[in-house]
Amino acid sequence: LFSTMKLAIISAILGSAAAFAPASVSKTSTSLNAFSASDLPGALPPMGFFDPLGFAEKADEKTLKRYREAEVTHGRVAMLAVIGFFVGEAVEGSSFLFDAQISGPAITHFTQV
Repeated sequence: LFSTMKLAIISAILGSAAAFAPASVSKTSTSLNAFSASDLPGALPPMGFFDPLGFAEKADEKTLKRYREAEVTHGRVAMLAVIGFFVGEAVEGSSFLFDAQISGPAITHFTQV
């Protein structure tokens, strides 16, 4: 039992030390590693790379990565907005805003302001 515990501790220490080891970088030719939009994360079967408006056809690698970053950012903002709807439903009548006179479903709160 003691040797098993010692083996587990040593393997855990070595495994965590390997996480900080420098990664090996191999030099390759850029002509062989040409950028392809279909190789980006998110291109999954059965749809593959989904670009119905053709933005990727005219974009270089830097621009396409900027589009991808903006898409993720807007998705996160939308998720926070949905949480805002849920919070608005949960605090109905107990809010310090607008003297707690806003009532009803959260979708109608804007028109009541």
